Amino acid sequence: MQQNRAPIYEALQIFKSKRIVPFDVPGHKRGRGNPELTAFLGKQCMETDVNSMKPLDNLCHPVSVIREAEELAAEAFGARHAFFMVNGTTSAVQAMIFSCVKEGEKIILPRNVHRSAINALVVNGAVPVYVDPGVNKRLGIPLGMSVGDVRNAIENNPDAKAVFVNNPTYYGVCSDLKKIVEIAHRAGMTVLVDEAHGTHFYFGDGLPLSAMAAGADMAAVSMHKNGGSLTQSSFLLINNYISEGYVRQVINLTQTTSGSYLLMSSLDLSRKNLAQNGKRIYKKVVGLADYARDEVNKIGGYYAFGKEIIDGNAAYDFDAAKLSIHTRDIGLAGIEVYDILRDDYDIQIEFGDIGNILAIISVGDTDLMIERLISALSQIEHIHRRSPVGMLDHEYISPEVVLAPKHAFYAPKRAVPIKKSAGMVCSEFVMCYPPGIPILAPGERITGEILEYIAYAKEKGCFMTGTEDVNLNYINAATV
Repeated sequence: MQQNRAPIYEALQIFKSKRIVPFDVPGHKRGRGNPELTAFLGKQCMETDVNSMKPLDNLCHPVSVIREAEELAAEAFGARHAFFMVNGTTSAVQAMIFSCVKEGEKIILPRNVHRSAINALVVNGAVPVYVDPGVNKRLGIPLGMSVGDVRNAIENNPDAKAVFVNNPTYYGVCSDLKKIVEIAHRAGMTVLVDEAHGTHFYFGDGLPLSAMAAGADMAAVSMHKNGGSLTQSSFLLINNYISEGYVRQVINLTQTTSGSYLLMSSLDLSRKNLAQNGKRIYKKVVGLADYARDEVNKIGGYYAFGKEIIDGNAAYDFDAAKLSIHTRDIGLAGIEVYDILRDDYDIQIEFGDIGNILAIISVGDTDLMIERLISALSQIEHIHRRSPVGMLDHEYISPEVVLAPKHAFYAPKRAVPIKKSAGMVCSEFVMCYPPGIPILAPGERITGEILEYIAYAKEKGCFMTGTEDVNLNYINAATV
């Protein structure tokens, strides 16, 4: 196929040239009805914020330009089919789970998944079988799933319908995806992959194996994270014998019927760009990340980790395009470095947690931007360094699951002071955002260790989300 094509974008260009008089939605009528918004976003943007119509196809049931764009994306990613997702990768992750696992059925997954995966279990009633990720003790971070742990989970739960894998984790760590796929398929289970941070695996050289190349059945790919498309735009890829028609029906249960042509055209053009230039782009990205790692490690105190953490097990591979930096040895939590970078240096990184920060290096970065980050980190180490004594040294606490997420979320509950909640069963989420990996999920036992972690995260300035009480002084506990 012609990867230099962008069918949705091309159709929008033709549409604009015809100067059609709009008596449909959206009501801003090509921007004329909202001059302030048009001045802010630009006339061209507002003129292409249009509704579905025959010349532009329909996202819910594509038969022309969107269908052609899907086929081009599938070819570029090595998938059997690709769906344009405009509700974010959250909707792609949830569509994977809804397509393959029903109420009461089991799904095997690592506990360090994004909230979108557990949200799906709250909605559809599937039952999680959690595999504890490996842990790097020096960094305190969760890794991937070991093949042995996945094999044990499959053998102990032969009735499970699917295995869910992160590829990579937020920190850039990958499991042995190919081996996990082989084991799961032998057991008759579907393999679903969250590749929110793995777009570049499909287009760069020397990067970890992509889900489609590993033989996985479905993958959710965040093109907007490091592929260049607009925020909230993603692809859902399917492979093997997954039914395209059924998956589209599932997507249409929750995805908007008013698909944004701004988001779709951004996916279309970004796929075209990566298909034509991806190898060159990601060679540069990895080069920038490697350079930054080397320079940050020369500062002293920080540890910008890379492929040396590979152990052939739970850390089977590492994404060299990630710039993950351990900060605890300079006496600062990752979230403290995150805040200082933003407030004092006007540098916005992806996230900071208890002991690490993550800077996303992608298609739009320059040498100057990297130098500015390195310089700021050097100054922070010089100005703010203190003793790390008394700091928490881990990011992951293995949960005790008492109830299925759906049962716990919808169970009778009461709000209790969080300081007095130890021993109770949580009926809501507690998480730092980003990264959006739950500290507590519905159905899990609240423990003293978890409460200590939550209090520490609040003290350090983590943005706590998920609870009904926005101040997190109270927590909802199931009364059953």
